[in-house]
Amino acid sequence: MSSSHEGARPNRRAFMKTAAVAAGATVIAAPAVHAQAPIKLKFQSTWPNKDIFHEFAGDFVRYVNTMAGGRVELELLAAGAVVPAFQVLDAVSSGIIDGGHGVSAYWYGKNKAFSLFGTAPAFGWDADELLGWVRYGGGQQLYDELTQQILKLNVVGMLTGPMPSQPLGWFKAEITSPDQLKGMKYRTVGLGADLFKEMGVAVTIVPGGEIVPAMDRGLLEGAEFNNPSSDLVLGFPDVSKVYMVQSYHQALECFEVLFNKTKFESMPKDVQAIIKAAADAASSDMMWKAQDRYSKDLEVIRSRGVKVVQTPKPVLEAQLKAWDKVIANLSADPFFKKVVDSQMAWAKRVVGFRLEYEPDSAFAYNHFFKRA
Repeated sequence: MSSSHEGARPNRRAFMKTAAVAAGATVIAAPAVHAQAPIKLKFQSTWPNKDIFHEFAGDFVRYVNTMAGGRVELELLAAGAVVPAFQVLDAVSSGIIDGGHGVSAYWYGKNKAFSLFGTAPAFGWDADELLGWVRYGGGQQLYDELTQQILKLNVVGMLTGPMPSQPLGWFKAEITSPDQLKGMKYRTVGLGADLFKEMGVAVTIVPGGEIVPAMDRGLLEGAEFNNPSSDLVLGFPDVSKVYMVQSYHQALECFEVLFNKTKFESMPKDVQAIIKAAADAASSDMMWKAQDRYSKDLEVIRSRGVKVVQTPKPVLEAQLKAWDKVIANLSADPFFKKVVDSQMAWAKRVVGFRLEYEPDSAFAYNHFFKRA
């Protein structure tokens, strides 16, 4: 036992010496890995600096920069920092900026099918179910076909961040009938513009930061943007005291994160995966944050003397009838029809499941909170 034990000692010393040398080599070699300069990217949103949407864009940027551990540095810029909001897609495609944050409805002027990926028809589904279609119903493949094959854009797009139904909007007087909307100078975007035109509305499409000044000058008689938090900070309560909530013109929407395709594909595969995972992480966080902020800010809006009114059924019915006409007219385009058919098949199955499987949330809410 004694001689075996003594014979083993030199081996342990040799091992420890070898390990120390290896460890030293590792310490020396490690800085070479971290010495690589970070990938720096200019990332512009389509939102004003003070809007909660720009904050959501900042959350995505923070996730990327943190998760990448210093290998990537996204620099967040507000709308107009490099290009106007409605030029972000072209700027990303051409490489003027490396990436952007917006909504696909903003590119509706290039191809009306673009709006289907952000402000789809009101098939009874919500934005989370829209994103389910993107991931598991073929939506991402159709989006890639539109951006990269049909429009030949040099972009990679990720759809993210489910949004609740948007309000009918802000008005000088309560809307009780669809006839009141006829001839009204009104702001919306995407396929909502087609829908309201079908209802006889005089639609104007402008970025978020321009809406309230236009209402203040009388250039708009009614307008919608998106949600209580954005509407509050953009100043809607200063120019209107009637807030009509619930609408089918944009019953669901999601954000779009864009990157220049050449730049994105030049990055290491794991960095590409980190960026995609960051979009998912920011998407979930955004949904939870919106629950908190939107509900609080609606109460603040009420405290500012604003009358919050639910859109009456006749207006909602008129919107659904207008959707029928818009879908029929635009489905003359084969690609538009292909996307709508795919969405309808998904919504019929998935929403049908939810309506059959889930209990009525209003029934339970009214039980506990005595809502009339």
